[in-house]
Amino acid sequence: MVGLVVVSHSHALASAAVALASSMLHGQEVPIEVAAGLDESTLGTDAVAISSAVTAADQGDGVVVLMDLGSAVLSAEMALEMVDDAVRERAVLCPAPLVEGLVAAVVSAAGGAGRDEVAAEAAGALEAKESHLGAPARSAASAPAPAPVSPGGPAEPTRAVTITNRHGLHARPAARLVTTASRFDAHVEIRNRTTGSAWVRAGSLSRVATLGVLQGHEIELRASGPQARDAVDHLVELAARAFDEAGRPFGSDKDFATAAEERVPARGPGAEERVPAPGRGQAASAGVGIGPAWQPAVSRPHIPETTARSAEVEARRLDDAVAAVRRDIGEMRAAAADDEAAADIFGAHLLLLDDTELLSDVSARIQRGDSAPRAFRDAAERVAAEFGALPDSYLNARAADVRAVGDQVVRQLLGLTAEPLDGDGVLIAGDLTPAEAAGLDPRRVAGVLLAGGSPTAHAAIIGRARNIPMVVGAGRDVLGIAAGTTIALDGGSGEFAVAPDETVVGQFRDRAAVRDARRREAAGRAHEPAVTRAGVPILVAANVGSLTDAREAAANGADQAGLVRTEFLFLDRDEAPGVDEQVSVYGQIAEAMGGRRITLRTLDVGGDKPLRYAPGRPEQNPFLGVRGLRHSLENPALFGAQLDAIVRVARRTPVSVMFPMVTSADELIAARRMLGDRKPPDSLEVGIMVEVPAAALKVETFRPYVDFVSIGTNDLTQYTLAAERGNPAVPADGLDPAVLRLIDAVCRNAGVPVAICGELAADEAAVPLLTALGVRELSVAPAAVPLVKEAVRVSGTGSADWALGLPDASAVRRRLSG
Repeated sequence: MVGLVVVSHSHALASAAVALASSMLHGQEVPIEVAAGLDESTLGTDAVAISSAVTAADQGDGVVVLMDLGSAVLSAEMALEMVDDAVRERAVLCPAPLVEGLVAAVVSAAGGAGRDEVAAEAAGALEAKESHLGAPARSAASAPAPAPVSPGGPAEPTRAVTITNRHGLHARPAARLVTTASRFDAHVEIRNRTTGSAWVRAGSLSRVATLGVLQGHEIELRASGPQARDAVDHLVELAARAFDEAGRPFGSDKDFATAAEERVPARGPGAEERVPAPGRGQAASAGVGIGPAWQPAVSRPHIPETTARSAEVEARRLDDAVAAVRRDIGEMRAAAADDEAAADIFGAHLLLLDDTELLSDVSARIQRGDSAPRAFRDAAERVAAEFGALPDSYLNARAADVRAVGDQVVRQLLGLTAEPLDGDGVLIAGDLTPAEAAGLDPRRVAGVLLAGGSPTAHAAIIGRARNIPMVVGAGRDVLGIAAGTTIALDGGSGEFAVAPDETVVGQFRDRAAVRDARRREAAGRAHEPAVTRAGVPILVAANVGSLTDAREAAANGADQAGLVRTEFLFLDRDEAPGVDEQVSVYGQIAEAMGGRRITLRTLDVGGDKPLRYAPGRPEQNPFLGVRGLRHSLENPALFGAQLDAIVRVARRTPVSVMFPMVTSADELIAARRMLGDRKPPDSLEVGIMVEVPAAALKVETFRPYVDFVSIGTNDLTQYTLAAERGNPAVPADGLDPAVLRLIDAVCRNAGVPVAICGELAADEAAVPLLTALGVRELSVAPAAVPLVKEAVRVSGTGSADWALGLPDASAVRRRLSG
């Protein structure tokens, strides 16, 4: 008999799936082995345990291995490398869905099917569900082959019988029919006479399930072969007995749906009102939040109808207000320096304050006699309305940014202080400005539920940076929720429940407990090295944008600072920091990291990060212009002072210097020449950021001049796919095979160690794939270090070539998720 192995990250999930599948066998035995979890309570997969399970399940007829999520596939592939050659030849890794596939595989194996047939049955297990829900048909390559017509036609006339089971031929009676048909030396076929379906093989659970047989439907049976008559008679008799299902208590053969219905109170006069079903918005910031609802009393500032003073006076008022708001936003940007995406949001707000068209409109309105507050409000509303009218959802969402900045200026002009959002529990609002999101206290705000907004809105990005669970786009009805009503939400799935009962609250708490347990487990091992199952050490470093970040990185077990964003010292000030100031700050970061190596990225400005004291010339598209190293080479005094500071720090602590946005060897040679003039110590390592396809495709030309390369997947993805990562209309996913091919090319041709310091490095699902490609350092946000180390530890040795030939990022993610 064919053996089965169940591979899952969760021991509890695998055991439950086996229990469900075994209930289909009615006392029969099928060899099933479970290789799930690192132990009964710890999530993970173990290639050694899987290899032992494959050997135990093998009885000579082959083994079918079913797996759940991404790294389980890699662990299973590694496990097959560990078993004896003979066992490996008889084993097959099956891409079937874990639960449905296991049920189909168990029934097929119990019927005596061979290994390939069992695997095919498992792989086709979703077809019935897809058919029922109207899912698009799968391709011929992925769909199971149609059942063959009985050779020579049926030996007996067809027999018909009406199905009396309450839920028709659902899983258990269908499994009973399939296993019974398989016991006879006959080719048995079945069709749904009521719907006029085609004939299918009765020995295939996946094919029988596609018939959609409901209570009251009439089925027909026919067979050919030596025991054809006995097979049909026996099946007709079994169907007439409702497959022995009637009267079974819940927990044996009663259908789960039946039991669920019985637990729901009946509706009608006097019946207790049911708890509202969970709602669903859009997932914006992962995590579970449970608490009382509260809504802030926030309104846009009211502009009194007062007579404007002279245009000169109103213009001076405006200049002073804009300068004050610029300082405030600059402070918020500095406070958000640990998250580059959040900091960039406030950088965009600063650009709005310098927008020539907006300010010209304001000035013209003041000259026509408007007060400064009225002029700025109306001009900002005009720009916001233009954004709001655009069909592109990303640009449409930028209207909120314009209004937010406009309101800040108006409040400053009127002498009003913005009221902070102050409350405990789950915040409910129509939307949030970035400043409001940045002001939330994660210790008091259990979660955020927004009627509007989007996952790409700046408030959502800041929510993720502050680890506040958030669901957006929940609909206007949530604004009517009474204060104090219990809300439970899952920011990772977009689900939320209003006034849930204890059962539902318990379900949300269970999700939180699993997440917290996983984090605690990772935190307990955070200071240990991260080594793959193949014994390959991977450095897990931290991206640092402040001294606070460096301290958090060290506390979270970071092996080093893989990226220090030095621009946090240079932005939002009127003059550049001196050499001594830079030496002091870099030295404090090195000290906070406990003497671990720090990688100082030289000034990365230009594009959306202008310097007031070193402005670039006007550019039609600054993102394709003088950015990164190009900007530094055009400002040699500024660049030279930074190199002086870096060399001084490198003489007393381990330091690497990294040049951003390198495109050509000439740029790198020029930078190295300036660095060499400062007589750096031999311990100073030099590297480059690979952020544009040109650098990735000719990385070997940089080999003579670098000790390492670090791939900035945020920019590399955007430049490769011509897609802004915050724009949902043009997804920019770093797992797109085009980006993966560039990463692969860098790893193969760089000739030096390769790191990744973009957001992709913190994507736990992607970690096994990145290490398989050859990446040897992952630099992530300080808080992500422990979980990324855990992802490294479960990474196997499988090849990553399979991902390079897939059509898109969605296909890669589907394969990684099992």
